[in-house]
Amino acid sequence: MHHRITPDTVSTHYWHALDDGRIQCDLCPRFCKLHDQQRGLCFVRQNLHNQIVMTSYGRSSGFAVDPIEKKPLNHFYPGSAVFSFGTAGCNLACKFCQNWDISKSREMDTLMSQAEPEAIARTAQELGCKSVAYTYNDPVIFHEYALDTAAACRALGIKSVAVSAGYVCPEPRAEFYGMMDAANIDLKAFTERFYHKITGGHLAPVLDTLQYIKHETSVWLELTTLIIPGENDSDAELDEMSRWVVDNLGADVPMHFSAFHPDWKMRDKPPTPAASLLKARNIALNNGVHYAYVGNVHEKSADSTYCHACGALLIGRDWYQLSEWNLDKAGCCKACGARCAGHFEEQPGSWGAKRMAVSM
Repeated sequence: MHHRITPDTVSTHYWHALDDGRIQCDLCPRFCKLHDQQRGLCFVRQNLHNQIVMTSYGRSSGFAVDPIEKKPLNHFYPGSAVFSFGTAGCNLACKFCQNWDISKSREMDTLMSQAEPEAIARTAQELGCKSVAYTYNDPVIFHEYALDTAAACRALGIKSVAVSAGYVCPEPRAEFYGMMDAANIDLKAFTERFYHKITGGHLAPVLDTLQYIKHETSVWLELTTLIIPGENDSDAELDEMSRWVVDNLGADVPMHFSAFHPDWKMRDKPPTPAASLLKARNIALNNGVHYAYVGNVHEKSADSTYCHACGALLIGRDWYQLSEWNLDKAGCCKACGARCAGHFEEQPGSWGAKRMAVSM
């Protein structure tokens, strides 16, 4: 457990003092340089008495049980229940943020629920959840709380799932993913222009995180790209992105293309047409990606999993509801015997599409 300063505040490791009296936070590539009492862009990390502390430890913006497919993870124990929670704040500044009321919150009263790591693990176990997801806002910024929760979960045999934009420095990244079992990383676009202009970040650190997770850890990895009309939906960009994924991460990393709806500071853009998502999926498949999906639209054929070798339907999905199941107990196609990449049990989970709010 991390060292408590107050009930909500813990000391952190990733910082160093500067010659001018400020402290630099070394958790993410923003490297916020903070005077005493000043908070970083994420708002939850603060220079307090010449050290960086995390100010939202043990406090959550809410808890729910979801289908794992909602994270979205389609190849990590399909049909299972995942206990989801987040805190407040974020280390990116995406103009299209769909969770802006949580991630952009400057109000700590957004954090209504208090829960210690052990309580989260215990509740997840009692509710029959296979895993716990660190989500709603980016777990990079609640690093210490997520790690203590993951340790408590591991002790009870519960998996940990990170839903993140991957904007993190190498040293904390290694500590964090050493405790994760699966991750869905937002690959928000494939141009530096988009990252700089629309998220306030950079593309290179995210690509570095993706390669690290895939090649240096045993974490199961899936990717999500929110397709925004006129910003990251050109054929050329989607072609370059999916080729990069196959060349650098391999054909077995699933890609999810989800629909944008106007929100936060991007209300002038139209919602993403389903045709754009299907086009993105086709480009990825044509470039050799084995598993590509669409999200936030109702399209069963593009939500389902097919055998990359023979094309047989392996897992039918209608929204978050599973239907057909044609994998054997080893996770192989019943038609041709080819292995489907991922983590599967003999039978799919039976949680279904429901979302259940949980009060702690």
